[in-house]
Amino acid sequence: MHVRSSAVLVTGLVIATLLSACGGSGDEEVPSAGPSTVRLLAHDSFVVSEDLVAQLLDDTGVTLEIVSGSDAGTMVAGAVLAAGNPTADVMFGVDNTLVSRALEADVFKPYTSPELDWVLPALRDDTSAGMVTPIDYGDVCINVADSVLADAGVPAPTTLDDLVDPTYRDMLVVEDPGTSSPGLAFMLATIARYGDGWQEYWAALRDNGVSVAASWTDAYFGEFAGGGDGDRALVVSYATSPPAEIVYAEDPKPEAPSTSSMTDGCYRQVEYAGVLAGAANPTGAQQVIDWLLSESVQADVPLSMFVFPAREGTPLPQVFTDFAGSVDDALQLPPDEVAANLSTWLTDWGTVMGR
Repeated sequence: MHVRSSAVLVTGLVIATLLSACGGSGDEEVPSAGPSTVRLLAHDSFVVSEDLVAQLLDDTGVTLEIVSGSDAGTMVAGAVLAAGNPTADVMFGVDNTLVSRALEADVFKPYTSPELDWVLPALRDDTSAGMVTPIDYGDVCINVADSVLADAGVPAPTTLDDLVDPTYRDMLVVEDPGTSSPGLAFMLATIARYGDGWQEYWAALRDNGVSVAASWTDAYFGEFAGGGDGDRALVVSYATSPPAEIVYAEDPKPEAPSTSSMTDGCYRQVEYAGVLAGAANPTGAQQVIDWLLSESVQADVPLSMFVFPAREGTPLPQVFTDFAGSVDDALQLPPDEVAANLSTWLTDWGTVMGR
């Protein structure tokens, strides 16, 4: 989702692209998976420890292989093209902004994990009628370079409305929603908050000097003063970016991050796993979904991928409890509404922003 490493720490790493594997012809032969091998298609920010993969093998006899699907959008597009004839058995990392597209293309087959009973109540029914299983979630929020604002004698913004105030002129950098997952989530947050007035809100952001970067990396490490040498004090990032600042800092690590997250106007991204229709090893795929929701894997999620675990009662690392933003009323839109309107929304956003 954001600052997570792109290295996949698993044994038997497989790098493949779904598009080249499926070609476009239904006559091409898909490599068969052995009865104890499961191919997991995941976006390239998926990280899990080698010890947990070894534990899966010891507990179930399943050898896990990872098929890298690039970013989430590319992965889902490839899965749609390969629907019914996949190169993998199970997919992880399709989120609530993309899941409807996969469902419409019959990418998944139903599976309800017994571990679902342990999922947070707010997510437990978020399964698209049993087609997908929630594994983790994260909140896309405005992040603040606190010291920069303090030095300027400017109070930190607390609401989305504040961002169009001239006090914060030329201070905000966002990501292009057409090329960036957090950028898309922020655009959806404004639609959820302002309804039919969302385009007017973006016009106000534009007039207040908002900068648009192509990617999270370009925004956070390029233009944001809290992530690099940029001069912008506000950026679209994640509620978990401040803890990541501590974890990835060189020794001696700071006692507190120099950034914080604004918890109003955050958009919640939920990531799912699902058994792929036509999978060579559907039983093994189900075991992998159970494993992804297991106590041990869920406890590994925060510091591996800097998101929150879906399993209720999973202990969080101290750096999360101390510094991650606590979002009580995250914004969301129904996935089917996003699927039906996204193309139009992106076109409208481009018109407003002159892109």
